[in-house]
Amino acid sequence: MTLLTGFHLADRGFFSREVLDVAPEILGCILQRTDDDGTVAIQITEVEAYAGERDPGAHTYRGKTNRNKTMFGPAGHLYCYFIYGMHHALNLVTGQPGQPYGCLIRAGDVMGGIDIARTRRESRPRKVPLLDSSLARGPGCVAQSFGVTLTNDGDDLFGGQWKFFVPEDGVVLPHRTGPRVGVSGAGGDATNFPWRYWLPDASSVSTYKPGRPQP
Repeated sequence: MTLLTGFHLADRGFFSREVLDVAPEILGCILQRTDDDGTVAIQITEVEAYAGERDPGAHTYRGKTNRNKTMFGPAGHLYCYFIYGMHHALNLVTGQPGQPYGCLIRAGDVMGGIDIARTRRESRPRKVPLLDSSLARGPGCVAQSFGVTLTNDGDDLFGGQWKFFVPEDGVVLPHRTGPRVGVSGAGGDATNFPWRYWLPDASSVSTYKPGRPQP
C-alpha cells in the first residue's frame, strides 16, 4: 500500500517497555483495522500515558477489576472501555504482564478508509459534514471511526483484524507535553503528570479541558 511507504510493522517488543518511553514514540505511527466494512487506518497525533499503581489518574491505580483486567496482561493488546455512558475509548497496553500500563489514543488523522470512518461518524444526521480533521479528534471519535465496541477489549495487535505500523527511520517526532484531558485530583497535576503527548501542528489534536475538581 502506498499509504504505508516509509513504515514497517511493529513487533510486540515495541510495546513491552516503560509506558513513558512508548507514549511519545506512538505519535506518527499508524493503527489499522480491517473488518467486514473494509480497512480504516489512523495516524496517531495525540496520546496519554497511564501508569497503573504509580498513577492516581489510571483505571488500574487501585488494582485489577473485571473492567480493567486487559491492562494487566501482555503488551500489544487493546484495552477498550465505555465512558460517560456515551463513548468507547481505545488504549494500547504497554510494559510487562502484571504492569497495568497503557496509552490512550486521543486523536489521529484518518489516512485510509476515510469514507468508512465518515459513515460511522456521521451515522446520526448532521447539518454540516464533519471536517476530515474531526473524524478522529478525541478518543470517542477514534473508537467510532474504527467501529470499536467493548467486544474489542483484549484484541491483539499481532493477530486478527489489527496492525500497527511504525516509521522505518525510528525518529521520534517533535512533540509537546502537558496535563491529561479531563483528569481530576492528583492525576491531573500538570507538574507531576505531564503525560499527554501531541503533535503541535496537527489539526486533529483535541482541545484541552481540565478535570472537574473532586468533592
